[in-house]
Amino acid sequence: MQDDDLSEIKVDDQKIIDNKELNIYEAMVPVVILMGLLAYNIFYADGEMMGEYSNQYILLIGGFVAFIGGMLNKVSPIIMIKEVWENIKSVFVPIMILFLVGALAGTWLVSGVIPAMVYYGLQVLSPEIFLPASIVIAAIISIATGSSWTTSATVGIALVGIGVALGINPGMIAGAVISGAYFGDKMSPLSDTTNLAPAMAGTDLFTHIKYMAYTTVPTIVITLVVFSIISFTIEPTGTADISNLLASIDKTFNITPWLFLVPVAVIVLILFKAKPLVALASGVILAAIFAVFFQPDVLKGLSDSNFSAIVNSVLTDTAIATDNATLNDLFSSGGMKGMLWTIFLILCAMVFGGIMDGIGALARITKALLSVATTIFGLFASTVISCLGLNAIASDQYLAIVIPGKMFKNAFEDKGLAPENLSRTLEDSGTVTSVLIPWNTCGAYQSGVLGVGVTEYFFYAVFNWLSPFTTLVFAAFRIKIRQIRGRVS
Repeated sequence: MQDDDLSEIKVDDQKIIDNKELNIYEAMVPVVILMGLLAYNIFYADGEMMGEYSNQYILLIGGFVAFIGGMLNKVSPIIMIKEVWENIKSVFVPIMILFLVGALAGTWLVSGVIPAMVYYGLQVLSPEIFLPASIVIAAIISIATGSSWTTSATVGIALVGIGVALGINPGMIAGAVISGAYFGDKMSPLSDTTNLAPAMAGTDLFTHIKYMAYTTVPTIVITLVVFSIISFTIEPTGTADISNLLASIDKTFNITPWLFLVPVAVIVLILFKAKPLVALASGVILAAIFAVFFQPDVLKGLSDSNFSAIVNSVLTDTAIATDNATLNDLFSSGGMKGMLWTIFLILCAMVFGGIMDGIGALARITKALLSVATTIFGLFASTVISCLGLNAIASDQYLAIVIPGKMFKNAFEDKGLAPENLSRTLEDSGTVTSVLIPWNTCGAYQSGVLGVGVTEYFFYAVFNWLSPFTTLVFAAFRIKIRQIRGRVS
C-alpha cells in the first residue's frame, strides 16, 4: 500500500514473539495507559497536553511502560531494542517518501503544477459532483498505481486544493479521496497489501481479489451514495467567487496544460514499476525545471536567484501571495520541514510497537482474542478486532496483516473455511482502517500529505470504517463464506 519496497518485509521470516511469562493483563497495561493518555490529550487537552508533540511523547511513555513490563517479565533489553530497530528500519522508505512528498508539494507549487490543477479543476468539477467525482478519480489512479500513498501525493493534493477553493469542508474532501484511494489500493494486483494478505492466509492473489470484491464493491457503492447525498446538502461558499479565483491564479502564475506533464510523468513511472522514491524524486526534479521555464516571475518574487527559490521550496516554508485570501492559504507549503512532525510521530509509534512486539504483548493479545473465537462468526469478529487493535497498538498496517494472518490461519482451517475468507477479512479490517489511527504510519502519512487531521476526516472516510462492518455482516449471515472443498463446518 505504501510502496513496493515495503513488500520486502520478509513475510516468511517474520517472527512473532510469544512470551509465556506475560499474561493478558500485563500485556494490556501499556495499551490502557496509551489509550487513556491519547484520549485525554485529544478530547480534553486539544492535543496540547505536553505541547506540540504531545502524541509523540505519549507513545514514548507507552513504550517506556511496556519496557518496564518486559524487564519485570525477564525479557532482555537487547530483544526489545532489536525489535524497535527492526520497526524503525521498516519505515525508512516511508520516511524518505514523506520527505519527497514535502519536496514535491513545494516544487509543484512554485512550478505552477498545483495551481494549474486547481485552475482547470475549478472549471470542470462543479460542487454538485465534486465529492463523488473525487472518489472515482482517486479509485482509478489507485487501481492503476497500486498505491493509496501515490494517489494522495498527486491527485489527492490537487483535489483538496480544488475543494477548498470551492468552499467544501476539507474533512469531506479528504474522506472522499481516502475512500477512493483505499478502494483502488485493495483491488489493485499491484498493491503490496493485496499481495501480502493472501500470502499470509495461504491463497493466491486473484482468488483473493475476486473474493474480496464481494464485500468491497457494495461498500464503495454505499460510500458513493453517501457522498452523493452529502453533495446535495452542502452549500459551498466558493461557487460565486470562482471567476475571481481563476483571475487571481491566472494573474499570479503562467497557467498552461503543459504543466500536467509533471504529474503524468510521475504516474507513468509508477505504472512502469519504477520505485516510488525514484518516481517522486523525478517529479521534484521535473517540477524544478518547469518552474524555471514557466514561472520565472514567481521564483523572482521568492528569492534573488532561481536556485535559491527552488531549494527553499524543497526544504522549508514557501508561500506565494495572491490578491485572494483563500488562495493565499492554499498556495503555501512546508516542504520537507513540514513533514518533520509526521515523521517524528511515526518513529515514536515504531518505538511503542517494537517494544510491545519484543515483550510478546502483541502475540498475547491476539491469542486472547483467538481463544474466545468458538463460533464461525466469533472467529471473523476476533480477526477483525485483532486487526483493528494491532493497527492501534503496533501502529503499522503490515503487522496488522501479518500477525493475525499467522495466528488465525490454522483456526480458519479447523473451521473448514477456505483461506480466502481470512485474506479478505485481513484486508477489510487491517488494510483500510490503518488510515483511521492518527499515530499509525498510514494515518500520519495521509493527514500530513493532505493537510487534514485524522479527526477531521475520520467520519467522512466512509469506505474505511464501513469495510469491517461489511465483512462482519457477511460473516453473520453466512454470505459468500467459502468452505474448504469436501468439508462442512
